[in-house]
Amino acid sequence: MSSSQPSVSIVVPVRNEADNIAPLIAEISAALDGRWDYEIIYVNDGSTDATGERLASIMAQRANLRQLRHARSGGQSAAVRSGVRAARGAIVATLDGDGQNNPAFLPDLISAVEKGANVGLVAGQRVGRKDTGFKKLQSRIANGVRGAILNDGTRDTGCGLKAFRRDVFLTMPYFDGLHRFLPALVRREGYEIAYVDVIDRPRHSGVSNYGFFDRLWIGIMDLAGVWWLIRRKKPTPDVTEVNA
Repeated sequence: MSSSQPSVSIVVPVRNEADNIAPLIAEISAALDGRWDYEIIYVNDGSTDATGERLASIMAQRANLRQLRHARSGGQSAAVRSGVRAARGAIVATLDGDGQNNPAFLPDLISAVEKGANVGLVAGQRVGRKDTGFKKLQSRIANGVRGAILNDGTRDTGCGLKAFRRDVFLTMPYFDGLHRFLPALVRREGYEIAYVDVIDRPRHSGVSNYGFFDRLWIGIMDLAGVWWLIRRKKPTPDVTEVNA
């Protein structure tokens, strides 16, 4: 681990993505080297392939690469949360570990957080989706329903490319699926959301670890819960300390 304090932490949740490890790390480095003092935190979410071994091999050559491991898979939100809690940078950026999120867009996301005085989250929004027609349809429906109910102003919450202030993320109520509702919850806390269009691309290798029907009903319940949280939010009163 680097002895210097990084200003930016890149968090990458992965499960069984062994063949995508080295290419993605190389792309992250190409995007960020010389621009920020950064660390890369891979959260190995209970992988059963060679993901851990590939990371360990590269860690021997890179002081700024860290690996956290879940004993069993906890899902993407749990992996992101573990990475953010361990992060040493004040700004955290996330991206999926399958290669579909292009790290070339990370500088735009990070810079937007730095420049926005009240920006709590910068969300990537995919254009030119490379998923199957069915997956694109389900995302369109899910985003449409979520946007109509939460009015979060975000057309694509499923994009893994995001950047945010670490302290803002840690104020969020945690639940499985949190990563899909970050815009609504960050806005709930009074922060602004900025957006960056990012170009989607096919995954480098392997197959998706996430399905549609296994998260459909959970997503509906999460949506109802987030709607309730937003409805129950009251303006935070100004606080001043009264001295004797």
